[in-house]
Amino acid sequence: MIKQLTDTLNFQTQALVLRSERQRLIASNIANADTPGYKARDMDFSRALKEATGSLGANSGMAATRAGHISPPAGARSDAQMLYGAPSQTNLDNNSVDMDRERASFADNSIKYEATLRFINGSVRTMLDSMKSHNAS
Repeated sequence: MIKQLTDTLNFQTQALVLRSERQRLIASNIANADTPGYKARDMDFSRALKEATGSLGANSGMAATRAGHISPPAGARSDAQMLYGAPSQTNLDNNSVDMDRERASFADNSIKYEATLRFINGSVRTMLDSMKSHNAS
C-alpha cells in the first residue's frame, strides 16, 4: 500500500511541477503579447508527463552520452520539448500571442493545478487517517 501511495504521490508531484512550468510559459506569453516578433510557447503536457514519469520508451528521444549532457535543469523543459503557438490571425508585428487562447489556457491550467494539489492533499489526509485508525486498534 505504501508503494502504491508513493507512486501516486510521485506521479502527482511530477504533474504539479509540469503544471507550474506550463503556467510560467503561458504567463510569459501574456506578458509578451505586445512584443514585436514574439512567438508564443507551450508544451505538450501529456508527453512531458510521460517523459517525466518514465512512461515513454527509451527510443522516444535523444540519449545522453554522459551525465548532464542534453538534460535541462530539474523541472524545466528543453527547447526541443517546447511548442510554438500557431497564430490564429496574421499580425503586422509577427507576434503569435492570441490573448483569448492564452487566457483560456491559463484558466484551464490553473484549475488543473488546483485539482492536483487537492488530490495530493486528499491522498496524504487519507494516509494519515488510516495510520491513526490503525494505531488506535
